[in-house]
Amino acid sequence: MVLEAGSAAAGTKDGALAQDFVQFCVDSGVLRFGEFKTKAGRLSPYFFNAGLFDDGAKLGRLAQFYAKALLESGIEFDMIFGPAYKGIPLGAAVAIELARLGRNVPFAYNRKEAKNHGEGGSLVGAPLQGRVLIVDDVMSAGTAARESIALIQAAGATPHAVAIALDRQEKATEVGADGVQRDVEHSAVQYVRNQLGLQVCAIATLADLLQYLRQNTGDELASHRDRVLAYRQRYGVA
Repeated sequence: MVLEAGSAAAGTKDGALAQDFVQFCVDSGVLRFGEFKTKAGRLSPYFFNAGLFDDGAKLGRLAQFYAKALLESGIEFDMIFGPAYKGIPLGAAVAIELARLGRNVPFAYNRKEAKNHGEGGSLVGAPLQGRVLIVDDVMSAGTAARESIALIQAAGATPHAVAIALDRQEKATEVGADGVQRDVEHSAVQYVRNQLGLQVCAIATLADLLQYLRQNTGDELASHRDRVLAYRQRYGVA
């Protein structure tokens, strides 16, 4: 079954939807402000922890945001793939929400280690076929996307798009031949879109987060705004 979204151009999203999502993440404690060390070794003034969508109500609401963003994006796909581990519950929840909205699509996921008994293999769920949408939380370096792409292609299907909750819009890092990790001039999302050829749908971006901080002028949030902006100016991409 082909999922066909509305007439919006692929990758576009509703600004109000993004603002509602940021508010939901703040209220849920998923988006926090302070000083957090990233995998790249940067000190980030905010932290997005999708693992804290940790009850049925929050996971259900999150799936609603994913589904609405996908339907508004114009991206077409035939099935959903949830990469282990965080992508498994995310992909399942999004598939359930899309079915509730009348868009029933198959769902599959992978195991980190292949099973050598029972049905065996590393893939579980519907057979991978057609145009596959990968559902994950964030994209740090594009590594997880490349792993998913390899699995999907090995099964004879087409990796077509990626849906994520938050696009951090910051420079990715790569390890050079000398073993030193360095910043590059593109983000993980830009790499996946421009180099790997996949469409990307993000519910919200760092630009949306900054807009939220500008609009919410309470003392507590205002105190974080300049630090987030400085981080964006130092590590951000166009």
